[in-house]
Formats: sequence, structure tokens, C-alpha cells
Amino acid sequence: MNTPLGVEIDAVTHRFRGTEALTDVSLTIRPGTITGLVGRNGAGKTTLLSLVAGLRPAQTGSVRVGGREVWEDPSVTSRVCLVRERGGVLEDQRIRHTLRIQAALRPHWDQGYAERLLDRFEVPLRKTPEHLSRGQRSILGAVIGLASRAEVTLLDEVYLGMDAVARRTFYDELMADYLAHPRTIVLSSHLLDEVEDLFEDVVVLDRGRVVAAGDADEVRQQHSTAGRLASLTDVLVDVSTGRTPS
Repeated sequence: MNTPLGVEIDAVTHRFRGTEALTDVSLTIRPGTITGLVGRNGAGKTTLLSLVAGLRPAQTGSVRVGGREVWEDPSVTSRVCLVRERGGVLEDQRIRHTLRIQAALRPHWDQGYAERLLDRFEVPLRKTPEHLSRGQRSILGAVIGLASRAEVTLLDEVYLGMDAVARRTFYDELMADYLAHPRTIVLSSHLLDEVEDLFEDVVVLDRGRVVAAGDADEVRQQHSTAGRLASLTDVLVDVSTGRTPS
């Protein structure tokens, strides 16, 4: 069984063309948890996940996975899988070829599981990604994330394009596989009402800064009003508008 890895981010600031995408971000993602990464468009979620996956170096500060700096360390990056709506597949090659590449990159890859999931979601292996619908593309990415069995699995808005039934099936499969194969999962999502019950911990970003982090129920409680437990959508509205719970 894999040993889940934690993530430590210390004083990270990252700029694109003079604009700060992340500002002095420090946080810890506990090993073996499902952590929600929450924030409005442009909050810095994708940038943060890219740094954790080692796709770019931190300009200032440090990003460690399992206690090791992630940048340019294959022994670490092979244990981190980042899935986004686009990328990670060969557009003009059959899906089977993409799965073979993933198997070569991921030491814990489960080929049989990947094929069963694609069959369940009715995504044909003989097709190429460029000929899939948007929903099927999203499913392919989600399957790669689950079948990677990476100790740190980062899912960045992977549900985009899925219909309601496919999303529910994905959430159920995510939880079932997480329980069977514990790992550290970070799930970025705008559909907070659908996924907040999955989260043990939550990190809330606003304009590149961490404005709330910790146990998901405790964060919700901090933004609750008398007689009503706040949802994560309520939390996001509060931190985005500067509203203080009464």
C-alpha cells in the first residue's frame, strides 16, 4: 500500500509578467486527506497546483512533497499527478497510447482499473482525445488521476464538461478508491455544494493569498451565523467580499 505524502508550502510568491498570482503563501496539506482548494477565478489555484506538481519552480519560497523539494526531483514528481481539463494526453493518438505512457510514468498505475472506468463511463479506447466530446475529455482526465494511484493526486476542475450523472459517478468513485487506496488528494472545484462533503480539510485562496485553511468543518463554523452552519460557498462569499459573519 502507498504511503500518503504531505505537502508543505512555505512563503511562496509567484508572478506572471509582473502580476502576483500567489503572495506569500504558506500552508500544509496533511497526508492522507481529501483537501478542497477553493477560490474564485484568478485566485491562484491552478498556479499553486502547478508548483506542487513541479511543472514550474517556485520563484520565492519552497514547495516540498514528503519533505523533499519537488522541483526537478523525478523521485518526487513521479509520485504527484496533476490532472487538468487539458493536457496530459496525445491528441492524435488512440487513448490506449496515452494509458501506456501514464503506466510508464506512474509507478502505482492500475491499467485494469483505468480500462474498467473508461468502459463504465462509455469512453472508447479506440478513439483519439481530439475526437472526444468535452465531457468525455473530462472523464479521461479524471480516470488518469484515479488510476495513477499517485501518493499526491491533484484534480484541478476535472469535472468541467461532465453532466450531473457523470459527476455524481465520479465523486462516488473518487471516495471509494480513496478509501481502498489511501492517498493525499487535492480537489479544486467551483461546484462547492456538490463536493464539500468530500473535504476533510479546505484551503481558501483569495487574490493569491490564503485567507482560510484547516479542518473543513471548523472553517465553516467560523463563518456560521446563529442557528445556521455556513456552506463553503458562504465562506467564499465572506472572504471575497470582506463580509464578517454576525
